[in-house]
Amino acid sequence: MILTRLAFRSLIARRITVGLTILSIALSVALFMGVEKVRTGAKGSFADTISDTDLIVGARSGSVQLLLYSVFRIGNATNNITWQSYQEIAERPEVDWMVPISLGDSHHQFRVMGTTEAYFDRYHFRGGRSLSFAQGGRMDDLFDAVIGADVARELGYELGDPIVVAHGIASFTEHDDLPFRVAGILDRTGTPVDRTVIVGLDAITAIHVDWQGGARAPGQTTPAEELRQMDLTPDAVTAAMVGVKNRIQIFQLQRWINEYPSEPLLAVLPGVALQELWGIVGIAETALIGVSGMVVATALIGMAAMIFSGLNERRREMAILRANGARPLTIMGLLTLEAAMMALAGALLGAVMLYLGLWLAQPWIDAAFGLYLTIDAPSAREGMVLVTVVLAGAATGLLPALRAYRLSLADGMTPRT
Repeated sequence: MILTRLAFRSLIARRITVGLTILSIALSVALFMGVEKVRTGAKGSFADTISDTDLIVGARSGSVQLLLYSVFRIGNATNNITWQSYQEIAERPEVDWMVPISLGDSHHQFRVMGTTEAYFDRYHFRGGRSLSFAQGGRMDDLFDAVIGADVARELGYELGDPIVVAHGIASFTEHDDLPFRVAGILDRTGTPVDRTVIVGLDAITAIHVDWQGGARAPGQTTPAEELRQMDLTPDAVTAAMVGVKNRIQIFQLQRWINEYPSEPLLAVLPGVALQELWGIVGIAETALIGVSGMVVATALIGMAAMIFSGLNERRREMAILRANGARPLTIMGLLTLEAAMMALAGALLGAVMLYLGLWLAQPWIDAAFGLYLTIDAPSAREGMVLVTVVLAGAATGLLPALRAYRLSLADGMTPRT
């Protein structure tokens, strides 16, 4: 108890240098724990991009590739699913619901997705949340479009504004003869839906009626009213989201689709594909943690350097303590305790800074980046980080403590000339 009081008063006496050292440790701990929070938050947001969907079906390729183009709108499909195959899968006794997805066109670098009304009911994210509208509503007309929050914000769209869809990705050829109208603007979700223009599946067929071989047929233009009267059943779709009646039947249905004889298809579980995708980007995750760990180590080394640099000024103090009966091990324990107390103060201050920063920045981070960072009690991993920092601080203090242990009483008491 006396040693603790002595160490505390010694730190107070050197409060400026000690305060700066504690601040550096606090900032490094906040950075390390912040990276951990962002890592887990990003992983959680990644996994919550799609939920309550049992299977994603597309042309046979790779599970990650299928996930990327069907959910994240990255890349393109190697092939499509014929409408006949889509209907046959939808009629399977295991299938509860099935939502088609048609991709291929774009609008100012945003992907255009054709689907059905069921998409707004069946697409869930972040643990079961449904899509909601900031303005307007679903598509009522053949040429209505619903746009994501980022599309509306970056392009400045409002309800009723026209949208001209381009043929393909980064194409200069547009379907300018059949413009769409903004019928709804979705609330921000933090998912690729924010950067998507959603139109009806029949609308995708309608705008391509006069197109052959990737180009518009010369002199052929079908009026919009005539298109509304036509049978616009598609020939094929890009992918489909599937929900089963009983979770036990998922693997049975997946095997049947993967062995489908009419065309090569692939069915993947979104959660499994997400884990594979996260494993690919895990190298960057490890690098971030490593850099943050080195920042903490640098702060602790700085603390040791501060204690070392103050030893010469404290030689007389140590000698007086020795003269009053303090043993060499007591001197050594005093310096080690000071280092541990600084590390403890820095770790606790860093945790407070982190959670205060999260509380202030969470709404902005969620709105700007779609990254939901939870504010909850420190996890066991975070607790281990704090304990490790304190123990490492005490261990770092052993080096200058050993140096003080070796200082002789005469060296401290003899006046220097």
